[in-house]
Amino acid sequence: MTCYDRRDLGLLLLRLGTGGVLAAHGTQKLFGWFGGHGLEGTGQFMESVGYSPGKASATAAGLAETGGGTLLALGLATPAAGAAAAGAMAGAAAVHAPNGFFAQEGGYEHAATLGLAAIGLAVAGPGRLSLDHVLGHVFDRGWMVPAALAATAAGTAVVVGARARRVRAKKEGEQEALFQDVEGQ
Repeated sequence: MTCYDRRDLGLLLLRLGTGGVLAAHGTQKLFGWFGGHGLEGTGQFMESVGYSPGKASATAAGLAETGGGTLLALGLATPAAGAAAAGAMAGAAAVHAPNGFFAQEGGYEHAATLGLAAIGLAVAGPGRLSLDHVLGHVFDRGWMVPAALAATAAGTAVVVGARARRVRAKKEGEQEALFQDVEGQ
C-alpha cells in the first residue's frame, strides 16, 4: 500500500496542467515569452479593451497568472494561488463574453475552464504530493479558502465593474452615421 492514492495523483496532474498553462500565459504578458507581447504590447491591448491603466493592468494580470499558476503547480499557498488565478481568468472572461462561450468564436470558454479549475483546486486543496503538505499546510488553512476567494471576488468585481463602465461610456460616446455613403449616389 502506497502513502499516496489516486486522488493525490489526480490533484497533482490537475495542478501541473492548470498551473503550467496559467504560468505560461502570464509570462506572455510579463516577458513576451511564448509569442506574447510583453508588458508594453499587452498594456496597449488591455487599454484598448477597457482595462486602464493598461500597463498596470497587464502587470497585475501577468503576476496573477504567472504567480498563481506557478504556486498551483507546486501546491503551495493553494487557496491564494487558486483565487488569484481565478480572478485573472474572470477578467479575461469579461473581455471575451460578448463573443459567446466557445473559444473558436473568440468566446470565454478557455478563461472559464482555467478559472473554474483554479477555484476547484483552491477549494479541494493540493493533495499530499504538494509543498503545502510538506510544509504542514501553513499556507493552506481551512479559513484561507473563503478569505482568499472573498477578497479576490471583491477585487475582481471592482476591476471588472470599472472596465464595464469605461466600455459602456465609450460606446455611448460613439455616434452612428445618420446616412450611409452609397457608391455612385
